[in-house]
Amino acid sequence: MKKSWQAWLFRVLLVLMLAGAAYGVYAFRGVQTGPVLPTAPVRNGEFLVLVRCRGALRAVKSTGIYTPVVPNLRISWLAPAGEPVKEGDVIVKFDSSTAQQQVMQKEAQQRQAQATLDQAVGQGKITAQQDQTDLGDARFAVERAKVQASLAAIRSRIEGEQSEVDLGIAEQKLKAQEATVALHEASNKSRIASLTRQRDQVKADVDITKARIAQMELKAPSSGLVVFNLNYSGVFSSNEARPFKVGDSTGSGMALGQIPDLNTLEMDVKLEEGDRGSVSLGQDAIVRVDALPELTIPAKVSRVSALAELSMEYPYNRSFRAASSIAKPDKRLRPDMNGGMDIVIRRIPNALSVPAKALFKRAGKPIVYLAEKGRYRAVEVELLARNPDEVAISGIPEGSTVALVDPEKEGPKK
Repeated sequence: MKKSWQAWLFRVLLVLMLAGAAYGVYAFRGVQTGPVLPTAPVRNGEFLVLVRCRGALRAVKSTGIYTPVVPNLRISWLAPAGEPVKEGDVIVKFDSSTAQQQVMQKEAQQRQAQATLDQAVGQGKITAQQDQTDLGDARFAVERAKVQASLAAIRSRIEGEQSEVDLGIAEQKLKAQEATVALHEASNKSRIASLTRQRDQVKADVDITKARIAQMELKAPSSGLVVFNLNYSGVFSSNEARPFKVGDSTGSGMALGQIPDLNTLEMDVKLEEGDRGSVSLGQDAIVRVDALPELTIPAKVSRVSALAELSMEYPYNRSFRAASSIAKPDKRLRPDMNGGMDIVIRRIPNALSVPAKALFKRAGKPIVYLAEKGRYRAVEVELLARNPDEVAISGIPEGSTVALVDPEKEGPKK
């Protein structure tokens, strides 16, 4: 009797388990009436008709960094590229060891030239003093001869004639001595002038070399970021060029780099020919930078080219250019950062919009698939406007949900 009761209980439990499993399968199939597809809600709000462009950040104002007019320049130190600097900071140092050695040599030559000049001046003074002494003796001899000649009236005729002869000789010696003094003065002046020129020349060389040494340190002409140009010296193609680095030789007076003003950044983009007619100055724009995807920068169109410009990058083609000025640049922005710009061509208030990939075509007419309790119903809509990401439509109720893939092409997974 006990065994029959247990068998009966076992049969009841088995029937209940089978019934529950059957109900679960039925309920699961009832829910899966259609394929599960990715969906998106219909957005209600202002719709922006956009022209999307690609480009890079550029600085409108930039200060050049130029090497000094000094021969045989070699870089010994560079400020880190891309780092901010203040006006007056040292950004480049050149090797000045050769110039320092030249200064030492030229200063030694200057000292030697000064010593030679001082010696010549001293010798000239000695010669001048000796000449004055000799000239005084000659003048005294002339005066004495004149006295002797004046006594000729009271002396004999022979003595008078002898006195006249002595006076003439004394006068000739005086003239000769005066000529010698003038010659010595002219010679001393010429020698001193020559030695002075030599000394001044050596001094000028010293001053020039010291001035060159002072130019071996380049200071930032303005505040901003340091950007160094590419060094094309010794390369076979432009692709091999690299920015200047320590150890590179540079020419005198050449552009070594630049310091862009970060407050004048703008997004410079390439504009397709079909979009040129829709873009004008002053239109609102939205700037995005690839390196900072979370950053959205409001801007204004500040420049639009009237004619197509030839691109200097391969492949070479012609296109229109546009730029938008950034009123308040983010501190993280840098020149040459790649990014994009969405130019707002038109605004549609209170528009219903869906993602662009939620719009399909059937018989040449636009449709969307509304998600309704696990099923998807095709609804014909009217296309009002389009941008690269969204489309503005009418013909569906607000608050709907649309499929992002075509349900007719996506069947249930088995």
